[in-house]
Amino acid sequence: MNILVIDTATEACSAALTYQGRSLSRFEVCPQQHSQRLLPMVDELLAEAGISLTQLDALAFGRGPGSFTGVRIATGMIQGLALGAELPVIAISTLAAMAQQAFIEHGHKRIVAAIDARMDEVYFGRFEERDGIMQVIDAEQVIAPKLALAEHELSADWFGVGTGWQAYPQLDPDKRITPLTNVLYPAAHAMLPLALQAWQSGQALAVEDAQPVYLRDNVTWKKLPGRE
Repeated sequence: MNILVIDTATEACSAALTYQGRSLSRFEVCPQQHSQRLLPMVDELLAEAGISLTQLDALAFGRGPGSFTGVRIATGMIQGLALGAELPVIAISTLAAMAQQAFIEHGHKRIVAAIDARMDEVYFGRFEERDGIMQVIDAEQVIAPKLALAEHELSADWFGVGTGWQAYPQLDPDKRITPLTNVLYPAAHAMLPLALQAWQSGQALAVEDAQPVYLRDNVTWKKLPGRE
């Protein structure tokens, strides 16, 4: 299975490629430079692997939640690449990506992901590992930090990822969760196993169905011209 993944949903910009069992990736924290950095990253990965987009089976992207601008950049970019190469698309949760990275790098199987959503809110989700893949427990949401954990009794084997823990101390005033300070942003390389699992589960989409997820209801996305 050969897949290229991109993500620009937060301050980080990343791309990753798996081709014939070999994995390559790029990752930078570069606020407001995503549109300048993403395509060069993709070109570097394809050149390093010695392939073109048309030799891939699918493309994947971080569909959010995250920065409105960042999520739009990744969605628009993946639509353009997929349309040109005639490839299906896989949408990956940015919260799940951070949970997956925590499992890959630390072996933690219970993760609470919280990304600073500004306006005194966080993008929030809880995940547990099943067969090597982090699965969401309940619906991802945008919520006030002080309410995020209010209804959850979490034991000491839960860990936190994302920028929300540093941005909002009120997220966990009792210090029940141990934040992982090296997993602050989603990374494309951690999306690769999620994309492979989604492909195997038949979750690939036609390019016109690749949509961002903002969680805030007052934001809309325009599809490709002529595909409304």
